[in-house]
Amino acid sequence: MFAKPNSSNNLTADTIITNGRIATQDERRSFASATAIKDGRFIAVGTEKEVMAYRGSNTQVIDVRGRTIIPGLNDSHLHLIRGGLNYNMELRWDGVPSLAEGLRMLREQARRTPPNQWVRVVGGWSEFQFAERRMPTLDEINQAAPDTPVFILHLYDRALLNRAALRVVGYTKDTPDPPEGFIQHDSRGNPTGMLIAKPNAMILYATLAKGPKLPYEQQLNSTRQFMRELNRLGITSAIDAGGGFQNYPEDYQIVNDLHQQGQLTVRIAYNLFTQRPRQEKDDFVKWVKMTKPGDGDEFYRMNGAGEMLVFSAADFEDFLEPRPDLAPSLETELKDVVRLLAENRWPFRLHATYDESITRFLNVFEEVNREVPFDGLHWFFDHAETISDRNIERVKALGGGIAIQHRMAFQGDYFIDRYGKEAAQRTPPITWMLEMGVPVGGGTDATRVASYNPFVSLYWLVSGKTVGGTPLYPEKNRMDRMEALRLYTVGSSWFSSEDGKKGAISPGQYADLAVLSEDYFSIPEEHIKSLESVLTIMGGKPVYGAEEFTDLSPPALPIMPEWSPVAAYGGYAKTPVAAFSSTSHICTSVCAAIHQPVHKPACNLASSAMNVWGGLSSFWGSTGCACFAF
Repeated sequence: MFAKPNSSNNLTADTIITNGRIATQDERRSFASATAIKDGRFIAVGTEKEVMAYRGSNTQVIDVRGRTIIPGLNDSHLHLIRGGLNYNMELRWDGVPSLAEGLRMLREQARRTPPNQWVRVVGGWSEFQFAERRMPTLDEINQAAPDTPVFILHLYDRALLNRAALRVVGYTKDTPDPPEGFIQHDSRGNPTGMLIAKPNAMILYATLAKGPKLPYEQQLNSTRQFMRELNRLGITSAIDAGGGFQNYPEDYQIVNDLHQQGQLTVRIAYNLFTQRPRQEKDDFVKWVKMTKPGDGDEFYRMNGAGEMLVFSAADFEDFLEPRPDLAPSLETELKDVVRLLAENRWPFRLHATYDESITRFLNVFEEVNREVPFDGLHWFFDHAETISDRNIERVKALGGGIAIQHRMAFQGDYFIDRYGKEAAQRTPPITWMLEMGVPVGGGTDATRVASYNPFVSLYWLVSGKTVGGTPLYPEKNRMDRMEALRLYTVGSSWFSSEDGKKGAISPGQYADLAVLSEDYFSIPEEHIKSLESVLTIMGGKPVYGAEEFTDLSPPALPIMPEWSPVAAYGGYAKTPVAAFSSTSHICTSVCAAIHQPVHKPACNLASSAMNVWGGLSSFWGSTGCACFAF
């Protein structure tokens, strides 16, 4: 796996990494001990003797002391651009082990947050990760932050607002419910602070959009902080899936400017996401005249359309609600957009949860393909938790792929409650997709649903468990560690049409890699979700370093603004968390109500945000349940 250096080809390495256990991710899944890098690409991989032949007088040699090295991770579905604009404003509960700790963080952050700003907890967590295995109550949120507006987003299904936030957004007893959304009211008709998607999440995102934004310089800083956090977790590439309230080109200015300044530390391929219901085709007609797939360079490039193509095809997965019946206009509207994209050779992606929806989407794609052949166009579905074998075959026949994410690690308990354990065993059926030869890429769908931590996703792929430890998959739908890693490296590269350019530590490919804190291949399964990178290299240059590699790391930026939650708590469980208080409520038999249609007879319905009558599918009653209060 190397070309012999000589005077004519001038293959003297810029950097050589030695004494490693390198999972190359080549076709043989081989391991090596050393690699050489020149001009941002790998030029040799092999034994130390082979690779040291590329050493010159100015070559930097990095001894990793036996640590495991993997290719830089590539999240095929990450809302990086939108997430970066907001990262410094958000208090992350990702990885926090107890609700008591989360509420303590909330209380402290409310005290340091200045007037006219909010405290936001926006996705990346599930109540099942907490020792208490419950949600916060509205009373607890109001006690923690009586004066500072608080917005807490839970998956795609609801948001919790304290009284201060309700005043700021202007929701009163006279505020009408939006389509497919619900503002919960108390017995006097006043909003309680609970916003519920039924099942469309627009009410949640529209309310979040009412909050203040960071000024330009702080958005630059916020995006750089988010990329550094991703680098800490071994990520060097991401395919940005657009998102609600992410308008093109306005909301891309920050990442464009960082690219022009040479300050991107994650390679970004971005998709364009329509923002206007019933005017979707107009958006794409405009955009095909402004840009095209491949515009840009290896660090920042345009990738295609989606994940929203038309709003009539939005099958939001809220497993607390029944599967949505999509609009009769879906086929006509979707065909108009997909035909336009195919004619202009635009790859596209489409959010798709339910097999019933996927069947209708594929009917449209097959019809368009007969008129305008896709012919190698890299199109794909995102999510596809309940896709059938027959529809996987149809995806393959059309040359498509499927980008999967670990949303079930956060919502699997809800799915089991509604559809049963057997139905959950193949959500999604990853091993079947691979056996049928369909391209599959790994990802997270962060930041508003699941966590951006790729090692939590790898844990889910390998263990088949949710973040709360609930088993989802039998062994036949779990992956061994090498193949799971392959989804996040070689697999994801197909989805930005960069297969063969990235994803493997192989000569000619981009020199992106992560040196891990522990050996991914041998540590206990439960330790996988605690992995980090101690040295991340992108394009041959260190973008993050820790422990013995701290001296190689670019200096950390001061965090702006100074009151940012990131300054106090970091990102994914970055700082030590306090032990769960022995005085807090410890769930025992009461928590059985989560999984059983039995309600505690002495429950005080008036004092909590939760109601467990009938199991998880009715977690949220009109007034709530105090069974779970401290």
